[in-house]
Amino acid sequence: CEIPLSASRCRHSPHVGLRSAGGGKCAGPLQACPAGAGSGSSPPWSRGLERALEEAASSGYLNLSTRKLKEFPRSASNYDLTDTVHADLSKNRLTDVPSEVCHLVSLETLSLYHNCIKTVPDTLINLQSLTNLNLSRNLLCVLPPCVCSLPLRILNVSNNRLNSLPESLGQLSSLMELDISCNEITSLPRHIGRLRALRELNVRRNLLCVLPDDLVDLPLVKFDFSCNKVSTIPTCYRKMFRLQSLQFENNPLQSPPAQICMKGRVHIFKYLMQEVCRGEKMADILYLPVNPSFIISRPSTGSTEDFEQSRKQDSDSGVGSDSGDKRLSATEVRCVCVCAKGEHMPHTSFGCPPFGLKPRSVFLRAHKHLDSADPQFTMRRRMEQLREEMELIEQLRENIESRLKVSLPEDLGSCLMDGVVLCHLANHIRPRCIASIHVPSPAVPKLSMAKCRRNVENFLDACRKMGVSEEKLCLPHHILEQKCLAKLCVTVQALLGLNLLKGGQ
Repeated sequence: CEIPLSASRCRHSPHVGLRSAGGGKCAGPLQACPAGAGSGSSPPWSRGLERALEEAASSGYLNLSTRKLKEFPRSASNYDLTDTVHADLSKNRLTDVPSEVCHLVSLETLSLYHNCIKTVPDTLINLQSLTNLNLSRNLLCVLPPCVCSLPLRILNVSNNRLNSLPESLGQLSSLMELDISCNEITSLPRHIGRLRALRELNVRRNLLCVLPDDLVDLPLVKFDFSCNKVSTIPTCYRKMFRLQSLQFENNPLQSPPAQICMKGRVHIFKYLMQEVCRGEKMADILYLPVNPSFIISRPSTGSTEDFEQSRKQDSDSGVGSDSGDKRLSATEVRCVCVCAKGEHMPHTSFGCPPFGLKPRSVFLRAHKHLDSADPQFTMRRRMEQLREEMELIEQLRENIESRLKVSLPEDLGSCLMDGVVLCHLANHIRPRCIASIHVPSPAVPKLSMAKCRRNVENFLDACRKMGVSEEKLCLPHHILEQKCLAKLCVTVQALLGLNLLKGGQ
């Protein structure tokens, strides 16, 4: 029978039945063909997953990124993935690290970025070839110690909910990059100073209040502690000579002050160096040499009258006011000058002061005994130290003049502080060990502090490369601040000694 185009479909039959125009039914039923592939074909997303597994089995790179996976594909058991080197499971919906991933023993790079992972299984320790682990943008509250037993070089656990790091973090001896930014960490572990290979450290946007001193021992090139609660940069951070990038914004810094921090890293390090020098000068003042002949004691019976008299002397001594400080300074200077000249002070009894006079110095109080003074801090010992330092400085002058065939001025410290002479000395011992040297010009006869520091650091790096041990190397501020040239002499002597030793061989 003929089938008109306007015929209607039968609603109840699984087949498509069409009626004729005359009301009769068509003799043979006509089946409808489904659109697309047949009933045995898989959906497109499944075919893409199978294709990714096939490529991983052949190339060693498993890419399952951005597939809304809640678990590892079960069909992966049909493929040999034991040689997989790189695995990317980022931007999925995983709530745990899949156990199948922990059996890929050849894995070197694993990215679980932007998932919903809350825990990391202990079986992750099976991945003893893993060097790059990315667990950022997850829901981790604790970083398990098993992560610290992996040979990682890069570890990224940023944008999680961590409030602390495991104490075993120091076991990551090969770690070069550590990113723990955007967490809730309040303090860094005490063994972080054992990460001897660490080059980049990012602790941005945490709750840190104190920076540990152990970071000085790390060869950091980049350090970011911005958006924390740090108020003080430790003065020992001036020794971070390899640091090239320092990010410290959005911290309530008080030392260094804000006007120093705005000028950048070089000015911050200069401020820290000045603080250390200021502290050393204060220590020298506190340990002024004391002559035993000036140790004056006054007998005390422990009565109420002695206590009242001592209290009145405290109020009259002027301690805490400017005038009192001046009187004390004058007394100390007089004592030091007399000791230096070797004069003998007449032995005077201060047990009972003259009538109408009251002792006004705090050194005359009954309860101030100086018996606990360190006997090493004597004028004789100080003179011996000065004599030894002068001999070392003269020896340093002779070594440089004999090598470079130049005549150095009387003020040796100011001549060496820009590092030009020292760099020429290093190039004389080993040619071209320092590629570039900042030299004053007629237009600019004096180098800036930044260029002086660069010369000094280049000289110390050259000494280090030529074999001078760390304990014999002086610090840059010993040269830049013209402080303790005796240590510079030890460095130069070690450098010349190595040169003579190599020449003899």
